[in-house]
Amino acid sequence: MKINVVMVEPEIPQNTGNIARTCAATDCKLHLVHPLGFSISDKYLKRAGLDYWDKIEIEEHDSLSAFLNKYKPEEHNMFYASTKAQHCYSDVDFSNMEEVFILFGKETKGLPEDLLKKYIENTIRIPMKGELRSLNLSNSVAIIVYEVLRQANFDGLKEVSEYF
Repeated sequence: MKINVVMVEPEIPQNTGNIARTCAATDCKLHLVHPLGFSISDKYLKRAGLDYWDKIEIEEHDSLSAFLNKYKPEEHNMFYASTKAQHCYSDVDFSNMEEVFILFGKETKGLPEDLLKKYIENTIRIPMKGELRSLNLSNSVAIIVYEVLRQANFDGLKEVSEYF
């Protein structure tokens, strides 16, 4: 299974660096949708991603509309992560999908509401206490990516440690 992590207008370089590291460890493709709240050469971005930048496939898009024109939601398995979503991420059956796209919005606002409303059946959320706003973005990416991988039996990933 091919997983595409799509970051729509991320604002915090450390989050994006951590997400890049998760993508490297899980062989996910990372899509960065502009405008970004930082420079790709930002030292905090590079530090958070450690030495994994050469181990991930990254595709940049000028805008959300440019991304959606290239990867049409009607033609792809596309899911939209949001605290406003209708469905729990673990309720989706990813196991028979060859490729999946998971979109995450900017830290301060999330994904655009019109996008969520248009594709409400494909919106997914991570359960949490009601009075809290949200989880950290990089944690949310890791939670959902690992659920998709779990359903695919961690295909292509090493499950046994070499150390013990």
